[in-house]
Parts: sequence; structure tokens; C-alpha cells
Amino acid sequence: MKTSSTLPVTWEFLNKYSMDNFYDEMVGASGQVRPCYEHLTNRLSGLGFEEVVGRQHAADRAFVSMGITFNVYRDGEGLEKIFPFDIIPRIIPVKEWEQIDQGLKQRITALNLFLQDIYGAQKILKDGVIPSDIVFSSVGYLKQCEGLKPAHNTWAHISGIDLIKHSDGINYVLEDNLRVPSGVSYVLGNRDIMKRTFPEIFEQMDVRPVTDYPLRLLEMLEHLSSREKPTVVVLTPGIYNSAYFEHSFLAQQMGVELVEGRDLIVQDNFVWMRTTQGLKRVDVIYRRVDDVFLDPHHFNPDSVLGVPGIFDVYRRGNVALANAPGTGVADDKVIYAFVPKMIKYYLNEDPILPNVPTYLCWDQKDREYVLENIGKMVVKAADQSGGYGMLIGTQATKKEQAAFKVKIRKFPRGYIAQPTMALSRVPTIIDKRIKGRHVDLRPYVLYGKDIYVMPGGLTRVALRQGSLVVNSSQGGGSKDTWVLR
Repeated sequence: MKTSSTLPVTWEFLNKYSMDNFYDEMVGASGQVRPCYEHLTNRLSGLGFEEVVGRQHAADRAFVSMGITFNVYRDGEGLEKIFPFDIIPRIIPVKEWEQIDQGLKQRITALNLFLQDIYGAQKILKDGVIPSDIVFSSVGYLKQCEGLKPAHNTWAHISGIDLIKHSDGINYVLEDNLRVPSGVSYVLGNRDIMKRTFPEIFEQMDVRPVTDYPLRLLEMLEHLSSREKPTVVVLTPGIYNSAYFEHSFLAQQMGVELVEGRDLIVQDNFVWMRTTQGLKRVDVIYRRVDDVFLDPHHFNPDSVLGVPGIFDVYRRGNVALANAPGTGVADDKVIYAFVPKMIKYYLNEDPILPNVPTYLCWDQKDREYVLENIGKMVVKAADQSGGYGMLIGTQATKKEQAAFKVKIRKFPRGYIAQPTMALSRVPTIIDKRIKGRHVDLRPYVLYGKDIYVMPGGLTRVALRQGSLVVNSSQGGGSKDTWVLR
């Protein structure tokens, strides 16, 4: 990749922009702005840099006024933070998006078949495609879910699949999120603010809409019930959850009730919601409560977040849960490594979107390689998310590397390792300058009558220089993602 300090681009403020040998989403190797960005850069250049920075400040103020926040917990205390947002969008060309769309539909189909299989006939295990011990030892595997038959045989109704683009220009799947994926409210908030910030650009560029997501989500949830006008609710752990803003936002956008466990009761083999007019039957629950907290009678007996007896109602088919309990096994990062084999086994197809090369520390050969090369690897705990339980070897001290070696030797099933991937970058406004920052992408997938992939998704940005960690809890931000028609 060519590094240049005088790029021949139309937007004068990129003249001192350095690509630093990374794949850049806006600027090609020759130093020219990529075709999908040409109109945007021309328009921004016409506005002038001071005006662009001014609109960035206006967007920041809009986020504050709209209350678009998330909670971070440190030392036992919660801190409500505004989600950082950068107004230079990420643009995905049409052909690239078509491949992503097809690849995600293929992947979620295979993952759904996997969940149906392992809680049913377990053919993939009997055929030796995936070692049984790997599945049954996953903290996400719930034996209580064996034999379950969710509505329409669909387990993962809402998914968020994390993608990265490497220096080779290929999109790789980094992680699957099938349990309670979050972040879609920021996609909708980002788009709303971008339309206010650059109304003239939106009028001229044919960007695919995302604002119909709440309607599509509601239609998918209603599809899970056989009743003509089902009652749908969003079940939240409460105001102290890091994604509470999203829970309340989606409930409001869908026009349904936001409830906590204490608002629901099981009676006569149905779930009922307490209202000022008395009890009202609930048919579909979009649950944002983790599996093990859903029902203290069947999972964690100390849970006060769920509803006692709700799992029995679910097994009887008298209430639908999205996502189905037990889907957390597919979030396991060790299980992730076997998804390409799932696609081949269930669909007899090659993966459209490849995995990041992955070393499984439970395998002796892989483990020895990881231990010898930990300074070049990204090591992840199999059951962690949000950037926690992770070591980036290139940025870790010898002491930190040694500590992770001890963890791997003590519990090899609990860790995977991957080579440090060169995440693509997008120009970002940092301290009133344009600098490249690494990004990933989380598209959202709804599985109802058919499979719908939101055009674009959440582009997360590692705002710290050189950082590869994009999670909001670790100091990351976001961008609006534009898929052009």
C-alpha cells in the first residue's frame, strides 16, 4: 500500500492524509479517491473544512439532546456516556454489499440449522464434524433446551455478525452475536443525525434506507405468534443495563411495551403483563435478558431479572421468545471456528464470507503455536465479549503475555487465538484534523418469513491512534454506514 502525503484527491483536507500502509476505504492505493466516495468528497470540499468541523460539533450536541447513551461499569459504578460519533460516513459499494448480504444469509441459515440440530438429533456431532466435548463444554450450551421446538424452527431471530476488512480487501467474519446482539439503535440514531447534518448530500446520493428496521423487527416478532393480533413486549434487565437506551428506543419505535421481569407473571400456563386495567396476555417477548437469567426455576436460581416459570410456558408453545434460549452456544468463539464446516455440512456450499484464521487452544498443536507466538497474536476468551478477556499481543507487555500463557495452560478450552489482522481504515475527524482510524462492521440480520439484512449496519471506530479495539466500552465510536443503490 502506497503511503503519500500529497494525495491527488478532490477534497483538499485529505492532502496531508497518511494511509500508513493500511487498506483505506476512501482512498485507493494509487492515491485517488475511490469511485463510491467521489461525490461525497466533492461536496465536503465545497463546504470547506471549518464548516465540516462545525457540523461535527452540531452532531455531537444532537447526540446529547437525543440522549443516545450507553452505560459503562467500572469499579462497581455505572457511568452513562454519549456514544462518540464521526460524521464522515463509511460507504460500501453495491457489489461488495451484495456479497456481504448473500454471505450473511448463508451463515445465519447454517447457524440456525446447527442450533436446531444440537438441541435435537445432534447429527453433526454424531458425524464427527464438530467434537461433542466442544459443544457440551460451552457455557452457552443449555441442556434444558434439548428437545425444544421454537416457532417455525427458528432459533436466532435477531443476529449481529461482526465483519472486518483486511489489507487484502476481503471481508472476514470476526464474531457471531446470536444471543442478545446490541447496537442497532445507534445505527438508526446515526442515520437520523446524518440526515440533519448533510441534508443536501442525502438528497443527491441514493443511500439505502435503514429507518424501516423497527417495523421489520415488529413484523418478524409478530410472525412468531399464531394469534391474529399478538401482544409483543421488550424484556429489559432494567435501567442499569449498558444497552438500556436501546431497549427503550426499540420498544418506543415499535409501539410496544417495555417491561422488566417484575412486570410479568406466569399464570394458567400463559405469560401475563401487569397493567392498570389488570392482567394482559403476552404472546411474544423480545428478550434482552441473557439466557441464564430468564427463569430462576430452570437456570440461575438467584436471578431477579427474569420471570419464574416462563420457560415452562415457552416449552408449551404458549409464548414466543426471541432469540430462543440456548442460542448463546453459537456465540462461543471456539464454536465460531467451526462455522465454515457447518455451512458445508448443512448447505453443501463453500462459505461466501471467510472466517479469520483461528487457532484453538484446546488443540495441543495449535496451543503450542499460540504460546510460542503470543506476541503476534490476538488471544480471546471464548465466552467474553465487548473487548473484555482479550490480549493483543503486539500491544501487550511481556508480563501481560506471560499472564495469558498461564490462563491458556490452565484452561485451554477457554481461549482461541488469531493473527493480528490489519483492519481497514476510514478518514475520521480527530482534534480538528482528518486521520485514519480502524473500523469494523456489525450488520443486523432478522430471520422471520425470510431473512432480511439491514443495508449497512453499525460501523464501529477505534478512536485511539493505532488501536484495533472498536468496542464502545473500550473507547470506540461509530460512523453512519452508507450502502448505495
